[in-house]
Amino acid sequence: MSEQGEAWRSNLITDSAAIQQLALQAKRVAVLGIKTEDKASQPAFFVPAYLQSAGVEVVPVPVFYPDVTDILGQQVYRKVADVPGEIDIVDVFRKPSDIPQHLDDIITAAPKAVWLQSGIRHPEAEEQLARAGIKVVSDRCLKVEHQQAALHSKM
Repeated sequence: MSEQGEAWRSNLITDSAAIQQLALQAKRVAVLGIKTEDKASQPAFFVPAYLQSAGVEVVPVPVFYPDVTDILGQQVYRKVADVPGEIDIVDVFRKPSDIPQHLDDIITAAPKAVWLQSGIRHPEAEEQLARAGIKVVSDRCLKVEHQQAALHSKM
């Protein structure tokens, strides 16, 4: 296979330093699968709540909760592609088998990166996103990586 044919692999981010840099540089994160305040003990709520408290603009994109219009005081969008403006990271809280149904939406939105939270991997979807020019982090917690990066940046 040619080098150009494998160039997409550079969008699969696995290096810890690069992952932490991506986490720390994100200013605007759309959270696909975010939960509501009544689920505050679940990662799909407390991770974006942490990001917001750290100064990151969080854009809620819940999959459920059709009657909810805002989460964390921010307007809810039903599709990532409906979010106006640039998105640094789409943080995904969906089980692996649900990821393919969101690919077209995510690719249309053209975020800089897609972050599959801890325990979430989908090699085929990761490849499709990477081939679309989107950086991909999988099976890592954005909150943990952001906290680690912030700690290291203060040293």
